[in-house]
Amino acid sequence: MKKLPIGVQTFRKIREEDYIYVDKTKEAYELVNNYIYIFLSRPRRFGKSLFLDTLKELFEGNKKLFEGLYIYDKWNWDEKYPVIKISWAGDLTTLEKVNDRAIDIFKTNQKTLGIECENNNNPSSCFNELIQKAYKKYNQKVVILIDEYDKPILDVIENIEQAKINREFIKGLYSIIKDNDAYIRFAFLTGVSKFSKASIFSGLNMLTDISLNPKYGNICGYTQNDIETTFRPYFENVDMEKVKRWYNGYNFLKDNVYNPFDILQFISNEFLFRNYWFETGTPSFLIKLIKERNYFLPKLTNLVVDDKILSSFDIEHIDLEVLFFQSGYLTIDKVKHNELLQSIEYKLRIPNLEVQISLNDYIIHYLYKGDTKIKDPLIKSLFYGKIEDFKSTLTTLFASIPYTNHTKNDIKLYEGFYASVIYAYLSSLGIRIIGEDVTNNGRIDLTLFVGDKIYIIEFKVDGKKGEALKQIKEKSYAEKYLNESKEIYLVGIEFSSNEKNVINFEWEKV
Repeated sequence: MKKLPIGVQTFRKIREEDYIYVDKTKEAYELVNNYIYIFLSRPRRFGKSLFLDTLKELFEGNKKLFEGLYIYDKWNWDEKYPVIKISWAGDLTTLEKVNDRAIDIFKTNQKTLGIECENNNNPSSCFNELIQKAYKKYNQKVVILIDEYDKPILDVIENIEQAKINREFIKGLYSIIKDNDAYIRFAFLTGVSKFSKASIFSGLNMLTDISLNPKYGNICGYTQNDIETTFRPYFENVDMEKVKRWYNGYNFLKDNVYNPFDILQFISNEFLFRNYWFETGTPSFLIKLIKERNYFLPKLTNLVVDDKILSSFDIEHIDLEVLFFQSGYLTIDKVKHNELLQSIEYKLRIPNLEVQISLNDYIIHYLYKGDTKIKDPLIKSLFYGKIEDFKSTLTTLFASIPYTNHTKNDIKLYEGFYASVIYAYLSSLGIRIIGEDVTNNGRIDLTLFVGDKIYIIEFKVDGKKGEALKQIKEKSYAEKYLNESKEIYLVGIEFSSNEKNVINFEWEKV
């Protein structure tokens, strides 16, 4: 069997050293024949760098590398283009370090192209020279490939002032592309996030964003067909349904796709189910925003947004749900056209079990300072329908959360806090949960699906005793699930903002 390209982002190495390769040259062919300036956003470790390097080899006319691939007999190999490649890496935490990295990038490009810049210490000036001198030397328009265009900002996103400084630097650098339109054949920029054109690209309004163009929905990632064909020899005697639940589920308006990093690591680690992708980066900034904004976590199970996920954000105005989506913790579930408002709505969801379990474990540990050891009695109480055990486990849970983590003053925020804590713990079990579950008579706070059981849960804070269970019954929340042929439990949980714990817990079985 072919070798697994773990950590390999170089197309030449993959092709020459017999690594497994999923052919993305059809997408490459269609892109270069239909566009000049392209932007692509995908979460980290999704194969953006490899695709960009594939474009590099294509434009440089390295025909032999493409034997057997879709594009091989369709591309004009006689035409070769000078390529300028910008790949941000290393420590970018200060303006000086960003500037030094840019100087190194353009020195590398000078060697590759056989061109010398007159002013090596000014990255913008050198970039401008490189484009024009390459055009003149090779008598051919230039190709510009920028990998992780946003890394100088994202690396310091928790330091807003430094992020602004880095933003202005790369804004000035990228404006060189606009000024040299006459010399450019093709430009392709990739990144995790999409910052506004005004704040980054400074007039590059010709840039076409293909991030949510259905035609290119599979441009990065492995499809189920890829797993069942290209990777088939690697998956003998493996529970493929479990693989799907754990690692499939990202959607960019075409097929559901796997993160390539997960699949390669899963095979390499002898089919051990672990959070491979999640471990490569921690969502610390996301957690910080969740805390600052008292974000109601159950919303993540039933979230509908407008086309803001297609738009970008500025450093000063970061939309939390856009950040969830762009960083890969949420993905698209369904698209709905609102005829009355003439708009498009997107229903989002957590992509798979890896993200669901890992993200909530991280939230429990870093946001609530909670103990994940409590997960075992929690899942057992729900799976076996031992409701009194569920009650005692919740009481223990809230007793273990430090006092300082409780939201103060606003009872509505208190209620959201308790619901968010319980959601995080339950979601970290990998069970199916619906937050703010819509019925004909209102919204259920949480609906849980555990084995052959359904739990309908309502929360109240500082209310009248018995109010939570009474609401479930009066509003007939259970009717929605009476045809499911499952045991249904109605659970009312009431908290005290003074005692910081459960003060009343009532339940009935339907």
